[in-house]
Amino acid sequence: MQDSIFTRIIKGEIPSFKIAENENFLAFLDVMPLRVGHTLVIPKKQVDYIYDLNDDVLSDLFVFSKQVALKIESKINCKRIGVSVIGLEVPHAHIHLIPIDSVADIDFSQPKLKLNNDELLEVANKINAT
Repeated sequence: MQDSIFTRIIKGEIPSFKIAENENFLAFLDVMPLRVGHTLVIPKKQVDYIYDLNDDVLSDLFVFSKQVALKIESKINCKRIGVSVIGLEVPHAHIHLIPIDSVADIDFSQPKLKLNNDELLEVANKINAT
């Protein structure tokens, strides 16, 4: 299997704006976000379809996502953190965590934000600030 763009991020071949990481999972800002703070959460082991993950990994992925969502919610002004699993864009299981104020905020057919690297770094630093 060819490395996905996410595996290349894990390996450090492509830079990312990390939000959280442990030995099994990585969370980083989506570079084409729907909303400021839009974060992707992935397992470090490349598996194409989220429901092909074994039950323990799937469970741990969602527990890790919860920790990341609470971190984002504490720093980004929003009503909730929306969760979406689409699974068609990249052949690597991932969860979208999106700060939302309405259902319309999680509509993937709407135009994406165009944030430059400085703006993405500012968002990552804000979320990661203690």
